[in-house]
Amino acid sequence: MKRVFLIVLDSFGIGQMPDSAAFGDVGVNTLASCAASPLLNIPNMIDAGLANIDGVSCLSKAVSPTGAYARLAEASMGKDTTIGHWEIAGLVSPEPLPTYPNGFPEEILAPFRAATGRGVLANAPWSGTEVIEKYGQQHMQTGDLIVYTSADSVFQIAAHEDIVPPEQLYEYCRIARKLLVGKHGVGRVIARPFVGAPGSFKRTANRHDFSLEPPADTLLDAVKNAGLDSIGVGKIYDIFAGRGTTEHVYNHSNADGMAHTLHYAHRPFHGLCFVNLVDFDMNFGHRRDVDGYAMALSEFDAWLPNLLEMLTEEDVVMLTADHGCDPAYQATTDHTREYVPLLVLGKRIAPVNLGTRKSFADIAATVAEMLGIPLSTPGKSFAQEVLK
Repeated sequence: MKRVFLIVLDSFGIGQMPDSAAFGDVGVNTLASCAASPLLNIPNMIDAGLANIDGVSCLSKAVSPTGAYARLAEASMGKDTTIGHWEIAGLVSPEPLPTYPNGFPEEILAPFRAATGRGVLANAPWSGTEVIEKYGQQHMQTGDLIVYTSADSVFQIAAHEDIVPPEQLYEYCRIARKLLVGKHGVGRVIARPFVGAPGSFKRTANRHDFSLEPPADTLLDAVKNAGLDSIGVGKIYDIFAGRGTTEHVYNHSNADGMAHTLHYAHRPFHGLCFVNLVDFDMNFGHRRDVDGYAMALSEFDAWLPNLLEMLTEEDVVMLTADHGCDPAYQATTDHTREYVPLLVLGKRIAPVNLGTRKSFADIAATVAEMLGIPLSTPGKSFAQEVLK
């Protein structure tokens, strides 16, 4: 194959894993929750085989699926963006990244305050929208930074763009990233700029992630080292700490990311186009907006034929996810530990059931084999099962 489009529908889980309860998640199922919404209309993914995947019972199955399909288990000990994407790219993380249910210790905050010259507000797990409503006015009055976390391995800094311009906020995040290493090596430091007035604060599209560097080479490194194109769309560049891409572009929305993907589909590149569409997670999953999530899936599904009609005989599209974020789960507003779907589409792809796979890393092994490049990964390739 010449071109692989690997698209991550961020947080699109399809049901709890056997160990979900150990992660605090019981009965979670992002897809089933969205299927309960009258706004869900995803005929193209259903035709591709989404409803035929092991364990999916909330949708009517396709009689003759157009793609290969599978259910992927997460082998890594986590349910966050960083670990999920690393596993998709071939790295399994046997140990979870550190989390801070009681906030960050002084051994982190003291040098952070000293280096930034600003105080810290919140310092606890919070919903991103709720924390700026709670502390936004105080932040604007004092200039102190809103520092918070979640159930995930993240250090998040929120600041009003009129008080701390985005570039200055990014510099504060770089300071935090340098401090958060070793036992405090969180997966991501996240800039969370917002605008507006008290009572009507709104987060902007100027979010920026500063990720922990992967501990070993990933699929992206392998593609780049082979002299092929390794293109990151959306958060991909940030998730992999800038490693392994030959070029990248950020998204301001799912629609923006889909437009970028079509732009690259028009180009005769050779290699990988790795896409993250984060609105599912950020705007709907965490905000527990079932109808919004369903609508976003419907919009993606309506767009999908635009990409498929541009494929040549040497192209393949893979759709998957990095974790769940069940929009109907009320126990928390955080990610949920779930299986994720895999749909494989292309002119040379046989419509086969790949069953339940043991790791997201099977994707990396398969892409590497399809592109004819070496990659060391615990994943198992399914290339020979799907290629006609």
